[in-house]
Amino acid sequence: MILGASLPVGDIGAGPTVLRDYAQAAEGLGFSYLLGPDHVLGGNPNVDYGGKRVGTTATAYHDPFVLFAFLAGVTKKVGFASGVVILAQRQAALVAKQAACLDALCEGREFRLGIGVGWNEIEFQGLGMDFHTRGKRSEEQVRFMQALWAEPHIKFKGEFHQLDDGGINPRPKSGRVPIWFGGHAEATFRRAAKYGDGFMPLAYPAGDEALKAFDKLRGLIRAAGRDPASVGLEVWVSPGIGKEEDWRREIGFWKKAGVTHATVHTTYVSNHHKRIAGRSYAEHLDAITRYRKAVADLL
Repeated sequence: MILGASLPVGDIGAGPTVLRDYAQAAEGLGFSYLLGPDHVLGGNPNVDYGGKRVGTTATAYHDPFVLFAFLAGVTKKVGFASGVVILAQRQAALVAKQAACLDALCEGREFRLGIGVGWNEIEFQGLGMDFHTRGKRSEEQVRFMQALWAEPHIKFKGEFHQLDDGGINPRPKSGRVPIWFGGHAEATFRRAAKYGDGFMPLAYPAGDEALKAFDKLRGLIRAAGRDPASVGLEVWVSPGIGKEEDWRREIGFWKKAGVTHATVHTTYVSNHHKRIAGRSYAEHLDAITRYRKAVADLL
């Protein structure tokens, strides 16, 4: 199992010095990759949205491609993963280009392109993209990007994308950038099984519900004519809840269940995730240090 750490940009700050120091510290601790979130736009936090879920500008988010390109220049071996880029609100060819450039700048270090369909409608509004077709458009985007990475020039004609004998340069040396799907909808399971290099199902705590979801995914992968072992699984774990023995028990469960990547996430909140109490650089670094020390022999 590979252990990574989230980048708590919204807490520790968006400046170059603090992010360089945090990334270098995480690399020095032995984390294999750094995960960064994505939101392009947010709503006004002072507006009453009548109970509707709207992400606001109250929290800072760096563009993942810019952030990772910077960090690749100030670290030596740590990899990167987006968690997740909202693909359908972007132009697919541009994302393919950015991902290929980042792949080249990482010089052999892995970059995993985590993608999702998104939920914050205001972002689609501001970027001029249709919120209501985001699912099926995202699926075609994946096929379009994979084609652009695989060949110097392609001909592609889909419902939303068309290219007549064009391509990108540079392309990834391997001919692909790993795409990891985030989400829990039935359609996301199917897309991950058919096109994904990995899946990030965050809705399930360690237990039977997660095992059933993993089994369903593996069945869909086989039905798509692929090997389930070729598709990775990522979960997020929270140093903000539980103690060392709880963390060890959870990591042990995920490893036995076939999880390949676990991200120590210090700010994610859900029914079974809790952010750490503090928000300073030192408190975040202490949290990931304690977590990795507690589980290092289990990885």
